[in-house]
Amino acid sequence: MKFAVIVFPGSNCDTDMYHAVKDELGAEVEYVWHDTTNLDQFDGILLPGGFSYGDYLRTGAIAQFSNVMTEVVKAAREGKPVLGVCNGFQILLETGLLPGAMRRNESLKFICQPEELVVENAATTFTSQYEKGEVISVPVAHGEGNYYCDEETLEELKANNQIVFTYKNNPNGSVENIAGITNKEGNVLGMMPHPERAVDELLGSKDGLKLFQSIVKSWRERYVAAT
Repeated sequence: MKFAVIVFPGSNCDTDMYHAVKDELGAEVEYVWHDTTNLDQFDGILLPGGFSYGDYLRTGAIAQFSNVMTEVVKAAREGKPVLGVCNGFQILLETGLLPGAMRRNESLKFICQPEELVVENAATTFTSQYEKGEVISVPVAHGEGNYYCDEETLEELKANNQIVFTYKNNPNGSVENIAGITNKEGNVLGMMPHPERAVDELLGSKDGLKLFQSIVKSWRERYVAAT
């Protein structure tokens, strides 16, 4: 399986994502610049955290118009796994691949600390290596991580089991303690916590590694086992 780590002007977690995939997961991965117009050679797409285009207008608002995002949308519609972390989640929201919006943290302060997450759905491309209800430790680092959606959208998320991770102790005011959601098809995940920063005990936790292992397991079952 070959991953693409999308790099925008202002990305700063791309190296962390690359390390997690290459050195901890042991999978093939390449950096892909934001003006790229073809992602066909990649099996999985990773949108890292950071401050794309300086977060001007809104977080992710300018990045959604990058050339590469046309290809990310195409990859998502083809069923390829797409993971957006922190700013990557914000970009997925702006692009419309995921529902809802992101607001400033309730505290109006940047938060950078480990958080306990509850795995709400262990039957997705991204969570098959976890157990439902499992509590994992994954760090957050954001100023605008307060996820919001209207009541109708929230009911849809619940009905379709799209809420994948919740905060055990909500640090930012997100509705229903939401930390990560998928699209209805289940192949696009956006989350504010950083699993790529939790792939080795030296980093304080390796709970995030199971997320990447889940992606590879799902891909192998779909493509390798089928052949």
